[in-house]
Amino acid sequence: MITHGKVETIGPALERLRGVARSAGVELIFPEEERAKHGLGAARGADLRTAGSAGRPSEPTGRTAERRPGSAIVADGGDATDADLAVVLGGDGTMLRALQRFLGTSVPVIGVNFGRVGFLASIGADELEAGLARVFAGDFDVVDLPTLDAEAKAGRWTAVNDVVVRSSSVGRMVELGWSVGNEDLGTRPSDGVICSTPVGSTAYNLSNGGPVLVWGLDAMAFTFVAPHALDARPLVIPRDRPLTVVNRTPDVAVTVIVDGHQVCELDAHSEGVRIGLGPQRSHLATLPEVTFFRRYRRTFGA
Repeated sequence: MITHGKVETIGPALERLRGVARSAGVELIFPEEERAKHGLGAARGADLRTAGSAGRPSEPTGRTAERRPGSAIVADGGDATDADLAVVLGGDGTMLRALQRFLGTSVPVIGVNFGRVGFLASIGADELEAGLARVFAGDFDVVDLPTLDAEAKAGRWTAVNDVVVRSSSVGRMVELGWSVGNEDLGTRPSDGVICSTPVGSTAYNLSNGGPVLVWGLDAMAFTFVAPHALDARPLVIPRDRPLTVVNRTPDVAVTVIVDGHQVCELDAHSEGVRIGLGPQRSHLATLPEVTFFRRYRRTFGA
């Protein structure tokens, strides 16, 4: 189970979740950081145990979820890769943290929205009991979503949401060279570029006028930030066309940001950063009727 940082908001919801799990006969796994955050202390009954203790190993869901009787459900993240499901109480930022945490496993992540937008969450805060009762009974699907790999001299990182390359100096434009699939596409002045997954396409990319990628597409969106050029248009790039971005600004560095975290800087003498769709998938659990287009209309429609 993964929760956002406002304990006073999540505390009552946590008790509601435990009540639903108890009624459904579901075992909750609490990682140590969540115990500490919510002051849970020692285990209080059969419905509370520490992440990493014995449990049934998770199996690939075949992308339609099935909960085995007596199986373990993760509440709030943890490293419990033997669980069947991770439950998130929080907003989109908390959901992204959970999806990152469970990369490389078959554990899907489902969210109850206690944030502002909640695009990635399937269940509203006021629907917690009814929604999670269905989930604990196995009534959910799993959507596999592509991730991005970013590689520079300083290291390699995986993004669930997006990779942003931007000017390190606020208010200073940068000259960025770019190529797709080893084909040079020149240099453009701008504040930076955004490369996003389908999940990230409805975030910073959308706010910047980039294309929305419907879940199911195996592609990334590429968008310039405030380009000083009439021909700088967004692109949708398929899996087999990696993108390279190079800083060609003599006196301004650029910062590489992966899922909101600054990971390195590139000066004018660097080899740049290479970005493309990676081999890992994030696994987003959803109620069957909460489709991409329902979320899209709920969040952005009139």
